[in-house]
Amino acid sequence: MATAALVLALVSAVIHALWNLLTARSRDSEAALAIAMTLGPLLAIPLAIATWRVDAEAVPYLLLSGSLELTYMVLLGRAYRAAEMSLVYPIARGMAPVFVLAAGWLLLGQSVAPLSALGIGVVALGVVLVRGFRGGGSLRHVFLALTIAGVIASYTLVDSVGLRYANPIPYAVLITGIPGAILVTWIAWRDGPGRIRAAATPSIALAGVSTIAAYGLVLAALRLAPAAMVSAVRETSVVFGTALAAIVLHERVDRTRIAGALLVTLGVILVVVG
Repeated sequence: MATAALVLALVSAVIHALWNLLTARSRDSEAALAIAMTLGPLLAIPLAIATWRVDAEAVPYLLLSGSLELTYMVLLGRAYRAAEMSLVYPIARGMAPVFVLAAGWLLLGQSVAPLSALGIGVVALGVVLVRGFRGGGSLRHVFLALTIAGVIASYTLVDSVGLRYANPIPYAVLITGIPGAILVTWIAWRDGPGRIRAAATPSIALAGVSTIAAYGLVLAALRLAPAAMVSAVRETSVVFGTALAAIVLHERVDRTRIAGALLVTLGVILVVVG
């Protein structure tokens, strides 16, 4: 069972990197991301209805998490428009678990295991290498990626409580589908529906399917193995994302950035299992 869970988590990591690649390569990453994040939840509505349980206590968490998801979509779309995926993805993805751990320590008084503390240092070094010593990524873009990581950490903390009052599938559909629809509507109202039509390509439809597929595989893996193990394997998406950016987007990913992505992945694994 553990082997099956690891395979599912690994495939989820690849798919997560894939949908980020598909939106990052779009000519209009903001509109593309909005479409993908709307389409995925739409496809999951039948499953959400079949497993429906959303208690009244979940509403405040749904509202807060949905607002954070909307912020995440806007910031990630802008980041992929302005900066390289091989810079944004490792930092945003890798720093989020570190911020979650830091929030638990600072706000909730939770202890930090020595292995997790070591992981934080490894992630920090990895981020420096991803950015590069020669200014491969501007500080503005690094700050944007770190902001995205902070938003991911925030909705992760909110969801960790909100999911006590709702089943995962309907909860996920609500916190992503509604913000996605809001963003699509806002872009169409501001710039005209033509912008949405232009961004609605087959590859973005695939990205939408991938968002739900990645989430579903993680849920399946969590049924077979401990959360720490699944989360650790899933963080290999940082490496896959960096590799895809180099191979498909032809970004100049040098050895320093590759080493940084590997260190970010190792550091996050240490944070998770610590």
